[in-house]
Amino acid sequence: MRQKKAVTKELKARYNKATKKKKGLILDEFCATTGYNRCYASWILKIKKDKVLGYVKTGGKTIKFVAAKKKRSEKKKGRPRIYTYDVFLALKKIWVIFDFICGKRLAPFMAEAVKKLKKHKELDITGEVNSKLAAMSASTIDRLLKKEKDRFKLGKGRSGTKPGTLLKKSIPIRTFSEWDDAVPGFTECDLVAHDGGNSSGDFAQSLNFIDIATCWDSTAAAANKAQVNVFRALKTIVARFPFKILGIDSDNGSEFINAHLLNYCTDNKITFTRSRAHKKNDSCFVEQKNYSVVRRNVGYLRHDTEEELKVLNELYIYLDSYVNFFQPVLKLASKIREGSRVKKKYDTAKTPFKRVLESEHIDDRIKVRLKRQYDGLNPAELKRNITRLQDRLLRLNILKQKAGKEAVINEAAYGYITR
Repeated sequence: MRQKKAVTKELKARYNKATKKKKGLILDEFCATTGYNRCYASWILKIKKDKVLGYVKTGGKTIKFVAAKKKRSEKKKGRPRIYTYDVFLALKKIWVIFDFICGKRLAPFMAEAVKKLKKHKELDITGEVNSKLAAMSASTIDRLLKKEKDRFKLGKGRSGTKPGTLLKKSIPIRTFSEWDDAVPGFTECDLVAHDGGNSSGDFAQSLNFIDIATCWDSTAAAANKAQVNVFRALKTIVARFPFKILGIDSDNGSEFINAHLLNYCTDNKITFTRSRAHKKNDSCFVEQKNYSVVRRNVGYLRHDTEEELKVLNELYIYLDSYVNFFQPVLKLASKIREGSRVKKKYDTAKTPFKRVLESEHIDDRIKVRLKRQYDGLNPAELKRNITRLQDRLLRLNILKQKAGKEAVINEAAYGYITR
């Protein structure tokens, strides 16, 4: 024990004056000599001798007075916070206006989003906050917004597709030779049922169209899935599309496989094809938009009145502009299978509007018209109008349930609902 104390006293002075590298060598030597655990050995060598101020004898006992140890100043660990609370508040506001999109979609769009909102006086931030928002990565956006993420999950709906007639033999299944997905104009379409979980009777249907090359999406509502109503909604979408539709690919439902649509496509030189039966992934592009555009904004309630149909169509007018001009979209660039794993790579997120401008197949006059339309749009105002109409749909549904699900045709009865 005396030898250990002597060795400890000898090495303590050297240890406290040594560099970090030399301290490691001294610890190795000390542990080998004494057999102490390394953590215990470093603790012994770091103990400093107390400074004795004096001794006092009282009642046959000697009391030693030592100097108080200096308290170490508490230093804040880690780097200083870069993205302060004012940056977080600005980010949160932008995130809400642009429909709670993920960091990978928001980061490439951030500079444009800030510029657009400042132009319409929807965002008041300093130059420092502006530069921090522009420099923010996708991972940082997701990390800062982690606690704010929407926690509500919607259930899955059901498919309302019924087989078409024998006319589908006249409509070919889509093949690569007939379609050129790189050229704008080749679209997929599908119906989304607003039955509220009860497929009996008539209820509204949303016809959803998406252009595969540019991801341009357009939606219109029909009173039901009768051929004449679906065809009317289809013509509304075709008229609203910024460029000519060259191809339409649908499922095998009777609302699409009919003479009305076949003759229309033939007269307008539109390639009309259908997906394979029971192969839902053949229409993967529009199936994805059925959720991200229609279900996400309209939900799963039942809409079966004339008033609800009007609100749906008004909502889709605002939604078309909002989605196509202010919602960046990621497109799959490559997919490689390595054993049981699949590696996917996506391009930089861009809005459908930007993809139209970058396309060499779109006429310059169309691009000029779209730019003019874009300059006059306020994304925050579009979002407010969408939210207002969503609230009205919800209140109409509640009012309908209270009234025993009777349709009220008088529009004045709904006047107090509008915010």
